[in-house]
Amino acid sequence: MTFLFYLTTTLFILVCVFLILLVLIQKGRGGGLSSAFGGSGGNTAFGSKTGDVLTWATSIVFGIFLLLAVALNLIADKRNIQQAQADELRMKQNQEAPLKMPTLPRESLPGEVPSTTLPPNTVPPAPPTTQP
Repeated sequence: MTFLFYLTTTLFILVCVFLILLVLIQKGRGGGLSSAFGGSGGNTAFGSKTGDVLTWATSIVFGIFLLLAVALNLIADKRNIQQAQADELRMKQNQEAPLKMPTLPRESLPGEVPSTTLPPNTVPPAPPTTQP
């Protein structure tokens, strides 16, 4: 799926660049880009019938552009849905099995009184207080 996405994206960019160049070389109604660079309106670079050929080629390339745009949209949507499902599954697995910190047995230090376990609902006795 990833290869298809990148292949379609690359083709889409190439078709976009080709379409831009194809439109720029055409002679418009008012002279187009060729007159902006000093070209005369009567002479054409590719012959007298280039307007028809370029118009036809532009229509074909535009159709390819539209098909690639729709295909790229569908592929990207499917890829995003798969990524979201994988993320959701990963989050669910992390919630079901949380990480537990290992506990090491605690040894009492010298001079320390080991703690005793008290039965539930009992309060440990308060330490004796000395008053000055």
